[in-house]
Amino acid sequence: MIIREAVKADLKELLNVEEQAFGQDEGPEIVKLINGLLSDPTARPLLSLIALRDEKIIGHVLFTSAQLDTDSELDIQLLAPLAVLPEEQNRGIGSRLVEKGLQILTRKGVKLVFVLGHPNYYPRFGFKQAGKLGLEAPYLIPEEIAAAWMVREMSPGLLSNLTGNVLCADAINRPEYWRE
Repeated sequence: MIIREAVKADLKELLNVEEQAFGQDEGPEIVKLINGLLSDPTARPLLSLIALRDEKIIGHVLFTSAQLDTDSELDIQLLAPLAVLPEEQNRGIGSRLVEKGLQILTRKGVKLVFVLGHPNYYPRFGFKQAGKLGLEAPYLIPEEIAAAWMVREMSPGLLSNLTGNVLCADAINRPEYWRE
């Protein structure tokens, strides 16, 4: 398996991966979101990675720029979405995409990465509940899914001094994207 940055020629195939991974109900909305993020200047800088096997895209992860309302100079990213073809799931592909993305973002000086995702999946990468740390999502996260709003500090000790609300790219700044 190869992981590399996506290029424009990959778009159709990576959108197909997203649509298959999220299914008939959510897939079309995720495709719309990705198209929006890729053309949204407020999402930049962004990092779009694909996993390939035998020259076929089998997974995709997207990281987009965000800000903290209390520190607009702090370099942060939002991980959304992560997708792997259904027949390729549970083989570590998503984990490898996330790990590679976090490595690249660390080298680029990103300080925090946020995600609204499965609370049993993302802690393995060092993500912690963001709300408990005083870091709020762009929209209110219902109490029953509060554990899904998470943050990973890329610089140890950074979280002890921060609070605030995350401001995300315009394309994802809609309430329907903030439900797990």
